[in-house]
Amino acid sequence: MGLRTIFLGTPAFAVPSLEAIAEAGYKPVAVYTQPDRPKGRGQEVAMSAVKTAALALGIEVRQPERIRRPEIVEELRALAPDLMVVVGYGQIIPQGIIDIPRFGIVNVHGSLLPKYRGAAPIQWAIAHGEHTTGVTTMQINAGLDTGDMLLKAATEIGPDENATELGERLSIMGAKLLIDTIADLESGSLAAIPQDDREATHAPILSKQDGAIDWSWPAQVIHNRTRGLYPWPGTMTQFRGQTLRIAKTRVLDESTDQDAARVIGAKGGLLVACGQSTVIELLEVQQEGRKRVSGSDLRNGLRIADNEILGD
Repeated sequence: MGLRTIFLGTPAFAVPSLEAIAEAGYKPVAVYTQPDRPKGRGQEVAMSAVKTAALALGIEVRQPERIRRPEIVEELRALAPDLMVVVGYGQIIPQGIIDIPRFGIVNVHGSLLPKYRGAAPIQWAIAHGEHTTGVTTMQINAGLDTGDMLLKAATEIGPDENATELGERLSIMGAKLLIDTIADLESGSLAAIPQDDREATHAPILSKQDGAIDWSWPAQVIHNRTRGLYPWPGTMTQFRGQTLRIAKTRVLDESTDQDAARVIGAKGGLLVACGQSTVIELLEVQQEGRKRVSGSDLRNGLRIADNEILGD
C-alpha cells in the first residue's frame, strides 16, 4: 500500500473504480474530471458522476478544460503521483503526462482488447451482436487504446441485455480488476502484453445517425442495435411523418411474407416485418413529445392498420 495516486474519470462507469481504489487504500490525492456541463431538457449545469463520488469521498476535485495545457501538466507533476488511473476521462492524455508516474497510467477499458478500441466499446459490442465481452486493464500510451494489456476478465452478454445494464456490470468487474492490477504492479508480478493490431476493431463515438433503423436488416440486427444504442442515441424510425423512438424490442421466432417495414396484423402487439422474412415486436416506443408507451398501446391509440409502413 502507500502508492500516491491520481484518478481521471467522468462517467458513472468510472465511479466503482474510484470507490474501489479509495477503499483499498489507494485513495487519490486528487481527482480530475470534465468541467460541469449543461444537461437535460432544462440544460441545467450538472456535475459529472465522478465529481459527485469524489466529493462524497472527501477527495479534491480539479476540472481543467484541457488536460494537456502546460500549466496542468506542471500541476500534475508537482503532485508527484506514483500511479495515475484513467477511466472514461474523455480527453486524450499526452505523452508529457504519461511520463510522470513511475508506474505509468492504468486504464480500465470496457472490452476485451484489442477488440472495440474507442469511445463506445460496450454499445458497439452489443450492436454488433457479440455474445461475449469483458474488461481490460492496460497501460496508457499515446495511441487510442493501443497500450500494453495488463489483466482481462470476460463475461457473457445476455440476449436481451442493453448497454446500460451491461455497462453497470462491467463497471463493477472493472473496479475489481483494477485493484488486482494495482496490487500486481506494486509487487512487480505483472507482465504487460502488447496488443495485436491485426485483431483490433473500433468502437467510435456514437452519433444520432447511428440510431436510424433500416428495416431491410434482419430482426436480430435491429434488436441488437436497439439494445446497444440504449439510452443514447437510441434507435428510431419515421412513422406518419414523425420520429418514433424504439426503446425495447423482441425477436419473434416466426417468419413473414410481408415486405420489410410493414406492420403485421390489425391488433395486438406492434409487429414489424424485417429483412430476410424475419419479424420483430416493438415492445416500448415513444412518439415525439410524448411519454414512452408499450407498442400495443401505441397501436391501439393510433389505430395502426395492418400493412402500414414504418420508415416512410
